Amino acid sequence: MNIIKRLLVVPVVLGMAFTAVNCKNETKKDETAVVEEMPEASITKSDFGMFQDSIPVAKYALVNANGMQVDIITYGGIITSLKAPSKDSTFQDVVLGFDSLDKYVEGSPYFGAIIGRYGNRIAKGTFELEGQTYQLPVNDGENSLHGGTAGFDKVVWNAEEVKDGDNVGLKLTYLSPDGDMGYPGNLETSVTYTLQADNTLMVKYEATTDKPTVVNLTQHSYFNLSGDFDKTILDTEVMINADQYLPVDAGLIPTGELRPVAGTPFDFNTPKKIGTEINAEDDQLKKGLGYDHCWILNGTGGEMTLAATALDPESGRFMEIMTTEPAIQFYTGNFLDGTLTQKDGEGTYAYRSGFCLETQHYPDSPNQADFPSTVLKPGEKYETTTSFKFSVKE
Repeated sequence: MNIIKRLLVVPVVLGMAFTAVNCKNETKKDETAVVEEMPEASITKSDFGMFQDSIPVAKYALVNANGMQVDIITYGGIITSLKAPSKDSTFQDVVLGFDSLDKYVEGSPYFGAIIGRYGNRIAKGTFELEGQTYQLPVNDGENSLHGGTAGFDKVVWNAEEVKDGDNVGLKLTYLSPDGDMGYPGNLETSVTYTLQADNTLMVKYEATTDKPTVVNLTQHSYFNLSGDFDKTILDTEVMINADQYLPVDAGLIPTGELRPVAGTPFDFNTPKKIGTEINAEDDQLKKGLGYDHCWILNGTGGEMTLAATALDPESGRFMEIMTTEPAIQFYTGNFLDGTLTQKDGEGTYAYRSGFCLETQHYPDSPNQADFPSTVLKPGEKYETTTSFKFSVKE
């Protein structure tokens, strides 16, 4: 990491504490606090192993001047680590993942990955587009999930460093060829991660095609805002800005109904702990083994709109998600079973030790005419943005 020495002379008032780089220096009236070293926003590249014995995988560490750090690897565009501050200025990793490439290649429940071509499920792995039927790999019961058996989470992306003042980023690009996982069209895709000075991680998705196709990209990080992966996420307080959600059948495919959340365990319009109603006697919770459903966001219309928030009360870590997407999938780690090893190698990722909030279009949209279209045609541009802002609540 590059460090630039700077002298900052900051006037402070009686009784206030000046915090910088996790150090607290109390001052008195008319005195000044001098910080001799402040980190400048930086990007650091390192090796992260070899895919299929021949394709190098790199890791990029994005660091802003506050000390927040996001690590991304070119395999799957995976966020392997995200270090955010607590109310006592302790930086801890808050996303589930692994220390080595081999663990990701061996298989994981999409920890931190870019999902495509189609995030979420497509019923029976098939859809019709302009009179032609397309068959996708079936990898989730009788359905296709997250792009198939070798989706965007299992390929190596090209990477380009981006720096704009105090913001640092990484632009990832990938060409998905015509017929890839059964999808039509050569799809030119880019995903740009930008870590901003205000502790916001912006994720911008772009794609173009040379044949009509369907596209639904998302980011699949599992969060545990406590920073302690031995803890469950049941005490995390979540708000979802949605008055409706999509009930599902036994295969977790939407039934087509847009059901009001009012009076159900799916009402998160007012923040509540994930565990408050997760075990309620509810048919939908039984089908999902907890929350594994898509909420229809209020008032997006293609503009950046608040989608959800999450708060870990003990650490004070607070995450706000904004998006241009019309929906968000909330998943509570119902299939984590303690078989995957944590990054330090000493523990495992147990049942409900992470949650996902995946901004996206509706699942199975290619087969449901009443859902917003996910069709992309030649000459059009797929373009969506989601942001994750991290702050602290006392």
